[in-house]
Amino acid sequence: MTSTTQRLEFGGHSGPRLAARLDLPNGPARAYALFAHCFTCSKDLTPLRRIAAELARQGIAVLRFDFTGLGSSEGEFASTNFSSNVADLVSAADYLRNHFQAPSVLIGHSLGGAAVLVAASRIPEVRAVVTIGAPADAEHVLKDFGSSLEVIENSGKAEVHLAGRTFQVEKQFVDDVRGQHIRDAVAAMRKPLLILHAPRDEIVGIENATEIFLAAKHPKSFVSLDTADHLLTNAESASFAGRVMAGWLSGYIDSDISQGEARAEHVRVTETGAGRFQNAVLAGRHRLFADEPGNVGGLDSGPSPYDFLSIALAACTSMTLRMYADRKKLALGTIGVDVSHAKIHARDCLECTEQERAGNSRIDRFERIISIDGAVPDELRDKLDEIASKCPVHRTLEGVAKVKTAFKSST
Repeated sequence: MTSTTQRLEFGGHSGPRLAARLDLPNGPARAYALFAHCFTCSKDLTPLRRIAAELARQGIAVLRFDFTGLGSSEGEFASTNFSSNVADLVSAADYLRNHFQAPSVLIGHSLGGAAVLVAASRIPEVRAVVTIGAPADAEHVLKDFGSSLEVIENSGKAEVHLAGRTFQVEKQFVDDVRGQHIRDAVAAMRKPLLILHAPRDEIVGIENATEIFLAAKHPKSFVSLDTADHLLTNAESASFAGRVMAGWLSGYIDSDISQGEARAEHVRVTETGAGRFQNAVLAGRHRLFADEPGNVGGLDSGPSPYDFLSIALAACTSMTLRMYADRKKLALGTIGVDVSHAKIHARDCLECTEQERAGNSRIDRFERIISIDGAVPDELRDKLDEIASKCPVHRTLEGVAKVKTAFKSST
């Protein structure tokens, strides 16, 4: 599932407007996630964008924003601290709740990971929390201050050089992070937790993941990011992290797909806006794409309409044969069905009647090849051929179907 990104802004906890990006699936969202970036980073950090895009492709909308005084957000960084970042997260959750849907997932990277662990208890709709390279205590960030920390302690403020940039940090920031108790927050959180951490992380050591894991209550999971660095600068590391999150979260957010427009009991197909032909398909709890191949102007991101017809015939055939075998207690091996579709001239249709071949029109022909593991006696093969023809989709395709169309206004 591809995604689209909206530029947004909302009021932070202390008033300044905070800049945000909302990565939306092209189709109904299974859930909304709130993503907190690392200390002095921004929502536009490339690995964060990759992770958000991967989650959106899996149907999870992601709001990432710049904390007060960072990136494109208003406010003074010097006046912020860890507590204000947590408050900004709560404000972001309020914005999602009022304008879209309350976040059921919190994701945090580095110090942002520590922030979501604290914020989780303040956002009642949160079902699951994910951290990436998070420290087990907020005070960990002070290790990067070097000699500036002593200056801050003595004079109340100092310039700190971090990741090639200079920030003014006040003593209130130092006092605030020293007063945080992240492990206590984790122990009290009682929400499913996924910890992602790189064993070779040189900024936040792997021992932090151990401390968080031991403090957390079950259910909790740990996944090693193998050779990734702290910022997940390798594109595959970031994409892998996104895929792992999406897979793990499926156990906690699947029920979200029943909300809103996803309640429809019929199949719903909606244009995504990506490419000329791509459509999002919602069938019950299942999501996929319909598209056309690249050689006819599509993105080739999903089966074509006729592919779906072939899928329906093949699946129905396999299921019908399995039902027959079970009912007759036949030891039938694994069933496979290949279906191809073509438009041919009626006169070339060997399966058609003389009357049907008499016309000069073109007709649709589905060629079906059934394969079964193991030996099948000839007399049973003939019977299975007969049963396959009784597949409901087979009968629909060979019968005369009627399509009733109606229009409804979107207003």
